Amino acid sequence: MKFIKIPVFIILFCASLSGFSQSKANSTINVNTDIDRVKVYEAYVKDGYGTPEIYKELANAYYFNNNFEKSKYWFKKLFEVTTITDKQLLFRYNQTLKALGEQLPKNEKLNAVGTN
Repeated sequence: MKFIKIPVFIILFCASLSGFSQSKANSTINVNTDIDRVKVYEAYVKDGYGTPEIYKELANAYYFNNNFEKSKYWFKKLFEVTTITDKQLLFRYNQTLKALGEQLPKNEKLNAVGTN
């Protein structure tokens, strides 16, 4: 009976150590998920480093988070500084306007290739 208790104790001890080590590994910081990229991009724009790529990332981030007011703002900012050839971005902009109950005004022309 004594010989059975020792291996069982060793097995339980090793199992508890491996469980502790796995839970500790999850507490590390993952830069890709723990840092809010939207805040970082907005800080860049606030400091005067706005680029079309940053405007596009902000517009898409707010679009996918269902914050259509801010998404519309960043889409407009993007359309002011560059010519858009990506039809998916134009689709997202139109969906943003629909979600806000707006339509693209007839007199407003996007400087985009392929828009009707």
